Amino acid sequence: MTATHGDPVEPVILDRREGPYGEVVLRRSGELLQIIANGCFLMDTSDGRSERLLVDAARDALDGRPAPEVLIGGLGVGFSLAHAAADPRWGRVTVVEREPAVIDWHLAGPLAGISAGALADPRTRVVEADLVAYVKKTSDTFDAVCLDIDNGPGWTVTEGNGSLYTPAGLADCARVLRPGGVLATWSAQPSPEFEGTLRNAGFRQVRTEEVPVARGVPDVVHLAVRPG
Repeated sequence: MTATHGDPVEPVILDRREGPYGEVVLRRSGELLQIIANGCFLMDTSDGRSERLLVDAARDALDGRPAPEVLIGGLGVGFSLAHAAADPRWGRVTVVEREPAVIDWHLAGPLAGISAGALADPRTRVVEADLVAYVKKTSDTFDAVCLDIDNGPGWTVTEGNGSLYTPAGLADCARVLRPGGVLATWSAQPSPEFEGTLRNAGFRQVRTEEVPVARGVPDVVHLAVRPG
């Protein structure tokens, strides 16, 4: 049957792989590219406003230090990376992504159109690792950490990610932040409980910025500053 105007578009699977944390799928729905993990919709290429706000809010919350270095947790469709690399005010831009398939889709796949310029930038470094483990073990430190690996502190992609939003996980994030550094966490919905956890973990200047959406609860970015 020929589709008519207004008929829903059947998504087309471009790639499906069994990764280290389960199944990951890249599919096309009309003009949009979508990433699905273990059957859970993660993100698509429809907008990117909240991903850009995540990066900008972290930068704006800093104290004006020159060439701050940022760690982005999660490559996703590449909006956060592309936006950070397009801003000459950032210094080194490190992205930690645990799914080899997602990295491949950016290096030589359909998502390269979003991230190719950023990946070619000499400031950019992509690390294939689980972010939860990375912040526990790395000796690197950053001026800002932007977390975008889940749909929010209370809506994680895999169960193991939940530990990142606990006092112990936030202590690991604080460990890789330089004094006065900023932690920015993307969420599909506000979480007063997470704000409280941030304060109890020793962060200061805790606040939440909303990203209006067409309908429903707004996306948010939780912001917090490491004392020092």
